[in-house]
Amino acid sequence: MITRLLVANRGEIARRVFRTCRSLGVSTVAVFSDADSGAPHAREADLAVRLPGSHPAETYLAVERIVEACRASGADAVHPGYGFLSENAAFARAVLDAGLTWVGPPPEAIEAMGSKVAAKRLMAEAGVPVLPSLDLAAPGEFPLLVKASAGGGGRGMRIVRHAGDLAAEVESARREAEAAFGDGAVFAEPLLEAARHVEVQVLADGHGTVWALGERECSVQRRHQKVVEECPSPGISERTRELLCAAAVRAARRIGYVGAGTVEFLVKGERVAFLEMNTRLQVEHPVTELVFGVDLVRLQLEVAEGAALPPGPPAPRGHAIEARLYAEDAAYVPQTGVLRRFEVPGDVRVDSGVESGSRVSPHYDAMLAKIVAYGATRAEAARKLAASLRGARLHGLTTNRDLLLDVVTSPAFLAGETNTAFLSPGGPLSPPSSPPSGDSGLPALAAALAMAAAHRRDASVLAGLPAGWRNVRSQPARARFEEADVVYDPLPAGVRVVSARPEAVVLERDGLRRTFQVARYDGDERVYVDSAMGAAVLTPVPRLPEPVEHVAPGSLLAPMPGSVLRVEVAEGDTVARGQPVLVLEAMKMEHRIAAPAGGVVSDVRVEKGQQVEAGAVLAIIQEETT
Repeated sequence: MITRLLVANRGEIARRVFRTCRSLGVSTVAVFSDADSGAPHAREADLAVRLPGSHPAETYLAVERIVEACRASGADAVHPGYGFLSENAAFARAVLDAGLTWVGPPPEAIEAMGSKVAAKRLMAEAGVPVLPSLDLAAPGEFPLLVKASAGGGGRGMRIVRHAGDLAAEVESARREAEAAFGDGAVFAEPLLEAARHVEVQVLADGHGTVWALGERECSVQRRHQKVVEECPSPGISERTRELLCAAAVRAARRIGYVGAGTVEFLVKGERVAFLEMNTRLQVEHPVTELVFGVDLVRLQLEVAEGAALPPGPPAPRGHAIEARLYAEDAAYVPQTGVLRRFEVPGDVRVDSGVESGSRVSPHYDAMLAKIVAYGATRAEAARKLAASLRGARLHGLTTNRDLLLDVVTSPAFLAGETNTAFLSPGGPLSPPSSPPSGDSGLPALAAALAMAAAHRRDASVLAGLPAGWRNVRSQPARARFEEADVVYDPLPAGVRVVSARPEAVVLERDGLRRTFQVARYDGDERVYVDSAMGAAVLTPVPRLPEPVEHVAPGSLLAPMPGSVLRVEVAEGDTVARGQPVLVLEAMKMEHRIAAPAGGVVSDVRVEKGQQVEAGAVLAIIQEETT
């Protein structure tokens, strides 16, 4: 029996495993890097062991340090979570060699699937349909997809449409794979465009029983990373479903699999092609848990203890949809800083690695939480998820909440018309809807009234007078924000203030009453307004602004904190619009910084290996004049 479990991971997956352990009476151990010293997962475990440093290579990827943490804490078992070392056979062996219980598949099974090239050969031998592998030196066809052999999650993956781009994209994929997985091997295969990405959850014990717990659809992706997942898939036939599940069971049996794993496929019409097998628990496992009524982490622990599964899995019921909430802007650039408020309402499951006040660092993945809705029907689950996203109060960092809401309310999604091009330019996602005509200024008006109420509350003299009161009014009372200029006394025509407090304002316009929740935080000048109209962030314009340092025209600014991986130009070089100038590494991904216009590089301010903060000037390009 497992008595004390160390989770060799961080964030939401560590907290997820701890939750099951608490229900089973299993003591828990967290590991944490210096960047995660205040993270919820480090605080929630019974014991926590520091891994000095912040970079993944010296912390969550450091095998010896984690095994030593087991010894120091008295842990007798290890759960790897997902990502980091979860699919590292050498780590699994190190855990077993230390006399500990490994909550995962045998190292031999991890190795069999660890090289995706070798895995495809094994699957073909087992009768599982696969795509052909292409020769990187002379692929012979385009478009193609370059993929990391040792990992997933979109890292080390590049679409190549032209032969001239191949060498650079392969090299970029190798660097990213090395940084994320410690293995820079990549391979290529034909790109099957506009296909569905469908995967099957398998669970096997050590006594010969293998379950296929249905399929999940994961087609809505950005940068090859899943954004919205659901169970079951809304767009495959029963015949295809049976084919997928049978192929997944054959794959698991072929490699002697034990534990939870996922077999991934591309599906286009009735054509099915094996992608890879993830020898671990998937990020999106909650949708399967809700539909099948199981706790996959509990089953993982029981299988690791030697228990036998029942002959067959439970029957599925209903539908579940998961949305991954990321700290990133509309261009998918990761955001860092303090998450001032994190509140997600509604009848949903929230698996998160953060809480109000958490700091998001540039060292790790930008996912904040998974919001999962379950319903008797797909339409019910989608409606619950949309309502929860609308009502979430997410302050301090820009998130992809609006994108998620656009996805789950779009006609194409609701009709089940999803594929891997869903979020691509020209894809089926409809543009976001605009607020009702005439109401767009109400959030700014609410912010202005809340600020005036706060001034009255904090006034040291004559606190009972209205804000801005004068015996003889010379001009309207107004508030200026970078986003809007608002007159709040006199009020706009048709608007009545029902109540105005620093934290909440109720306005009535033409008989329609709305409540606006308003928040401000120390150290953050912005005003956050939440209502049924959506979320608004407003930045007050100071009456007497401080002098600011002006940035030279043509400056390229760092979009996020990160490390300079490569500088591709020198002073005096002529560059074209869109040409890469340098590459930053942040959150285990490469981010290319390109020239916004053609011109001459007049200054390069950084060098390889240098750490930069968001907003730092990286280079200056003097634009060409015509």
